[in-house]
Amino acid sequence: MSHPTGRVGPQDLPAAVDDGTVDTVLVVITDMQGRLQGKRIDARFFVDEVASHATEGCSYLMAVDVDMRTVEGYSISSWETGYGDFVFRPDLSTLCPVPWHERTVLCHADVVWEDGSPVEQSPRRILQRQQGRLAERGWTGLAGTELEFIVFTDSYEHAWHRGYRELTPANTYNVDYSILGTSRVEPLLGRVRREMRAAGMPVESLKGECNLGQHELAFRYGELVAKGDEHVLYKTGAKEIAAQEGQSITFMAKFDEREGNSCHIHLSVRDGEGRPVFAGDRAGGMSEVMEHWLAGMLATLPEMTLLLAPNVNSYKRFASGSFAPTAVAWGRDNRTCAFRVVGHGPSMRVECRVPGGDVNPYLAIAALVAGGLHGVDTALELPPAVEGNAYVADLPRIPRTLREAAELFTRSAVARASLGDGVVDHYATMARVEIEAFDTAVTDWERYRCFERL
Repeated sequence: MSHPTGRVGPQDLPAAVDDGTVDTVLVVITDMQGRLQGKRIDARFFVDEVASHATEGCSYLMAVDVDMRTVEGYSISSWETGYGDFVFRPDLSTLCPVPWHERTVLCHADVVWEDGSPVEQSPRRILQRQQGRLAERGWTGLAGTELEFIVFTDSYEHAWHRGYRELTPANTYNVDYSILGTSRVEPLLGRVRREMRAAGMPVESLKGECNLGQHELAFRYGELVAKGDEHVLYKTGAKEIAAQEGQSITFMAKFDEREGNSCHIHLSVRDGEGRPVFAGDRAGGMSEVMEHWLAGMLATLPEMTLLLAPNVNSYKRFASGSFAPTAVAWGRDNRTCAFRVVGHGPSMRVECRVPGGDVNPYLAIAALVAGGLHGVDTALELPPAVEGNAYVADLPRIPRTLREAAELFTRSAVARASLGDGVVDHYATMARVEIEAFDTAVTDWERYRCFERL
């Protein structure tokens, strides 16, 4: 079995195709839900045609729900528009091996219309625009994600046929930081770590977490769009490797009544000389820019929560004493707050603790950058840090439902100014579709409470 390893340069691909090292290229885009969609393309055809031109896909990929149902309300793609194609334009700088598939490499693509103009509602494009706003100031944004998941010994097919009930977690007790407990799952997790590294992703660490079978993999920080690319590939790859091992992984924000799956996002900024923009001589080693940035993220958090918590299930995480935040608060190394300031000097950064494992990383990072730049542009004053338990602090709360978050996002002047009306309306429609689907569903909770006793 042949597996390419290390980064694949565009200039190296033809030779790899000629000698048989590579015979398949995955050309992928990321949809609204943060999933990879695309085509497996014969490597020779990719080199001869697609790399210099493009390939196409149905525009409904940016206008369906998680079940791939065509739904009403999207201006860019509908029955009225005929569900035509848009173009997948390969970003050859993203070529990387996929070690868990034989002779396969992957290339992220940008989504554009036939005339070459970008599809502004594409998640990767949304983050590119915010990255561009930083570049206009001579700044570079850096992000790192810490993504939690739960491992089950059941296969995905077995889990489906059981209705996702009575599954067997890979650990039977809390293995937070436990070497013994994580060793039980090392055959799977070690493979995930090694194959992500072989795909060109710099892995930092993997540790156990609180829920049964729960673990967290952290990657080294990097530039914003590149981190989004790595994040979505990692989620897909981890699921595929688990499936190959006859097991399953879930990144859903709240699988059960225990601790949910988080996705903490660390964010910092460098200037054109590589110097840390957030480090300075203010209290705690922060710069004036960082104070304004953090104030902007706080001020816009309620109206941007939709992009940090995009699903009905996302809001089940926000519970007191759960290590998921409930208050719009910041603190220094305080895990009860929505924003946790950590590091010093070059490592000075802010950790956003709001997103869950279900988050679309491009949208979440874009929302944080938009909020931060709003604070810088308006010189917002940073409120005092919360000391102690933010769960009981007298502060505004994070939206408690998808419906509330969608209403705030739709009315947000900052979101419309920074992301654009088309983007806001598009993702408000996505939320409406999810809410309507949930409102018509009958849950197990209702059956247990009502079948006999009511």
